[in-house]
Amino acid sequence: MRETRLTAHDFILPLFVSEKLKSRRNIASMPGVSQLALADLPEEAGQAQALGLQAILLFGIPRHKDEEATGAYDDGGIVQEAIRAIKAACPDLVVVTDVCLCEYMSHGHCGVTRRDGNHFHVLNDESVELLAKTALSHAAAGADLVAPSDMMDGRIGAIRQTLDANGFKQTGIISYAAKFASAFYGPFREAAESPPQFGDRRTYQMDSANAMEALREAALDVQEGADIIMVKPALPYLDILWRIRERFEQPTAVYHVSGEYAMVKAAAEKGIFEERAAVLEIMTSLKRAGADFIVTYWARELAKWLSS
Repeated sequence: MRETRLTAHDFILPLFVSEKLKSRRNIASMPGVSQLALADLPEEAGQAQALGLQAILLFGIPRHKDEEATGAYDDGGIVQEAIRAIKAACPDLVVVTDVCLCEYMSHGHCGVTRRDGNHFHVLNDESVELLAKTALSHAAAGADLVAPSDMMDGRIGAIRQTLDANGFKQTGIISYAAKFASAFYGPFREAAESPPQFGDRRTYQMDSANAMEALREAALDVQEGADIIMVKPALPYLDILWRIRERFEQPTAVYHVSGEYAMVKAAAEKGIFEERAAVLEIMTSLKRAGADFIVTYWARELAKWLSS
């Protein structure tokens, strides 16, 4: 009689690959998660595929950062090299790439900025141009889907147009259509080495109080050519996930983010509840609320639990 069932195919595994490392480095705020060196990726990808996972989501950490995010769209950049390494080892594994500029910007924001005295502005159109270049470089390296997570206006249309014009019509787009300015991103910023050096991201990420705006953002991204819609974070926004899935009736993803992961890990370590039971309940709730795909740091463990 169970209505909602989980399988390994529901999950996407995030991986952090650093140009600065020669071997993996554990992330203190995210027990069980590591930054990886480029040489670690073939084995990591092979293990994920052997467990029954179909897709990974790549985040890159460059050696050099600047105010033009040049490492993001460098053909020899860390993500571009990581895609090639994974595809050489596991050609059938779906590679999704994060398309954002924050990891590559010296100031840590998701776009080009301009300072006016004590105030700063993120320049939307200039940022979209760089995002489209980044997505194109990922597609050229072999990415199956690109996932712009910056929340700039018009970037889905610009990326779709750029990919199509350069012969990558089959490269899909996962749009972070409803990405909220959240307190739950803290550990990720350690993992991706991308905290803002000034201000915050509330001028371009969404207000957590806004639901109708989330639907408008999703509608725009669908019109511009998004293949999959993403909601981020997960548990505080189940209502948004449900409404987007019901409204647009197209593939919908959700990102169970670093703070949500760390919170459960901390509670389980204190013996407040049992980790496996809590994680399975959370993932079931996300799928029940409409998620076709769930990005989660527990993807490997979930694949093992569901096969046992």
